[in-house]
Amino acid sequence: MLENLRIETNPTAHQKNMVCGGTYRISVLTEMLVRLEYNADGAFEDRPTQMAWNRDFAPVDFSVKHTENGIEIRTKRLLVEYDEKEFSHEGLSITLLDEPFKNTPWHYGDEIEDLKGTARTLDTIDGDQYTMTKGTLKLGPGLISRDGFAVLDDSISVEIGEDGWIAEKISDGKDLYFFGYGHDYKRAIKDFYYLCGNPPMLPRFAFGNWWSRYYQYTEKTYLELMDTFAAKKIPLSVAVIDMDWHLVKIDRKYGAGWTGFTWNRELFPNPKAFLKKLHKRGRRVTLNLHPADGIRAFEEVYPTIAAHMGVDQEKEEPVAFDITDRKFVKYYFEDVLHPMEKDGINFWWMDWQQGSKSKIKNLDPLWMLNHIDYLDNCRNGNRGITLSRYSGPGSHRYPVGFSGDTYITWDSLRYQPYFTANASNIGFGWWSHDIGGHMFGYKDRELMTRWVQLGVFSPIMRLHSSNNEFHGKEPWKYGPEAEIVMTRFMRLRHRMIPYLYTMCHRNYAEGEELVQPLYYDEPENELAYSHKTEYRYGSELLVLPITSKRLPGLLLAKENIWLPEGIWFDVFNKRVYRGERAFDVYRSIDTMPVFAKAGGIIPLTDEIDDTDLNKNPSKLHINVYLGADGHFELYEDDNNSDAYRKGKSVRTGMDLTGAEGKNTRFVIQPAKGELSLIPKKRDYVIEMTGAKDLRKKMKVYADGKEVAAEFVYDEETHVFTASVSGIPVKSQLTFESKGCGVCLENNVWADVFKLLYDAEMIYDVKNNLFNRISKLTDHKEIADALAEDENLDEDLRSAVMEIVTAWQ
Repeated sequence: MLENLRIETNPTAHQKNMVCGGTYRISVLTEMLVRLEYNADGAFEDRPTQMAWNRDFAPVDFSVKHTENGIEIRTKRLLVEYDEKEFSHEGLSITLLDEPFKNTPWHYGDEIEDLKGTARTLDTIDGDQYTMTKGTLKLGPGLISRDGFAVLDDSISVEIGEDGWIAEKISDGKDLYFFGYGHDYKRAIKDFYYLCGNPPMLPRFAFGNWWSRYYQYTEKTYLELMDTFAAKKIPLSVAVIDMDWHLVKIDRKYGAGWTGFTWNRELFPNPKAFLKKLHKRGRRVTLNLHPADGIRAFEEVYPTIAAHMGVDQEKEEPVAFDITDRKFVKYYFEDVLHPMEKDGINFWWMDWQQGSKSKIKNLDPLWMLNHIDYLDNCRNGNRGITLSRYSGPGSHRYPVGFSGDTYITWDSLRYQPYFTANASNIGFGWWSHDIGGHMFGYKDRELMTRWVQLGVFSPIMRLHSSNNEFHGKEPWKYGPEAEIVMTRFMRLRHRMIPYLYTMCHRNYAEGEELVQPLYYDEPENELAYSHKTEYRYGSELLVLPITSKRLPGLLLAKENIWLPEGIWFDVFNKRVYRGERAFDVYRSIDTMPVFAKAGGIIPLTDEIDDTDLNKNPSKLHINVYLGADGHFELYEDDNNSDAYRKGKSVRTGMDLTGAEGKNTRFVIQPAKGELSLIPKKRDYVIEMTGAKDLRKKMKVYADGKEVAAEFVYDEETHVFTASVSGIPVKSQLTFESKGCGVCLENNVWADVFKLLYDAEMIYDVKNNLFNRISKLTDHKEIADALAEDENLDEDLRSAVMEIVTAWQ
């Protein structure tokens, strides 16, 4: 097993990038990234560490000047001033040479005012507050700062040897990385990824809906539950089985029952057959592990691993869980985990409980467990995945992150969008939250519905709850309204997999996380920082989850959104908005604010058969948003192996000519690459939002030859749809209109009428208000008319104005 731990790294910096003295070494890794080492022994570390794997950046153009005070190292972007002594506040400073950062140099020891990264866990967190102790949740360091610089301290990391095993540093010293990227936040993350190793791709099944619950299921009840989801047409991709899969009621002499590796055969008489039935239903399976107590004498596997480890079986001496022991690690995997994987377990949920200390100085056992579990899951060319808590900078190499046991409250929901987006500041992009909350709290149908909506637009969508009989997250347990909405959104999650999978590759290949704070694209705009629960979702979408209850009377939830400059479309109600402004949005329970910018292209699929997520779809439903030109490249591969690292994939380019004043045109380019990975032919539905009625103007061509197509136009939403079937993926498919097909208009009065119709308020008030304002055409006149009515509810006035001014 240990051969799986060998990793490909390039830990030695280019010799030309180093400036060395007797007790110090400064490596200029990029114009904006500097490694600072000091060791009184003059010993410096070139092995990879827990965090840093690749220091072999290309040679950098910089100068070194010796002065009476020490040395000055200058790149185009940084000035390092150092007295060549032990690092001190007075003797080591770095100044950014770009405006407006010149007047705020960093001095060694300064407290860094970065925007923080993420935290190990949200256990016992209610919002951003601890519920069990006083104080706020403390986020770890990040790379993003409005001051333009951040520092990561790698001084106490353990090293990784050539054989892949860990070792203590050769001696104590300082080992810092200074990131002086100004407001070029995305480049800071990309260079961090190179330094630490790129985030790997996830298997395709990870992007579907996961079912998880801490509950004592039996084989019968679990399979019945899976079949109920199927009967209700709610797709699932992953079956998470919490700790009751194993023996938990054990003899007291062995201790507590949290740790276990033996199936409870009263609940699951034939585990292998059970797993086979789950696989037949299209589920990948993960089991919960709390491994801290090791392998004790009651476990079925005990005699085998006890013999290998040489413990006294007659005395029932336990096999201690020691992640620093090579021999134990070898047999823990080979004797305990691998046989269960052979029976059908796809990956493990490492629900760690052992703290942060180990037998090796400064080695966090959680990091070590994440490291070896992920690498072992990658054996035999498999694409690895694990589920475990965050263990510090570099954890992006071990997806997926389990954020712990949160409370079922509105405050908890409200915190999660910010927490997820902010983790991008330390490159950690694949958080999996307990969607719906795990424990305590209260039942609230609206809260559960909004949480599912957040989950669908999160990195991972995993429902979870405790074993409280009233905590179940099955959509049908929340009443008809909530069930309909949750079902629709969970189906949408599976429709979105082509988009999500492409964004996963973008994260691996280009260093762009799926979820990003708004300030990554708008670093100089104050509104990008103040709208903390709003985020970019891939290259094409902007999302603002609803995290507050509906307003009485209006029956709409209210949030404040900021739309950057440009033309934006609400992907659900199809309304067009002008950007570069902040305003209140109001949404009913069945929708949420998700916006696509003009020129956006979003590939979906109408094939959401959850029994074979391994298959690339033969039907694509592509949403395009007119008003600007756009480009998108769909990425596909075999979905499960590590062949993507060698470029074995298929790319399908898509080009939109959608600006006003041009002939509207959408082209799907011939697929390129390993075409055996995708169907030979595909059906396409192209849905153009912001379009005129093009039924008499649109033609469709495959390699220049006209093909039959079905056209539909919705006058209310200005959506034009074109459908074609059986198009070879090697063909160029062109949808072309004679003349400009852009229609940037809203059905204002129809939307206002619906708002008033649905509101629970006095009929005469509705009628009088609509009659008064529907005769006006200028939005300023409408605003004045609304303002004149002193008795009018302020939120009703604001909700009407959102519609009226959306495109004014």
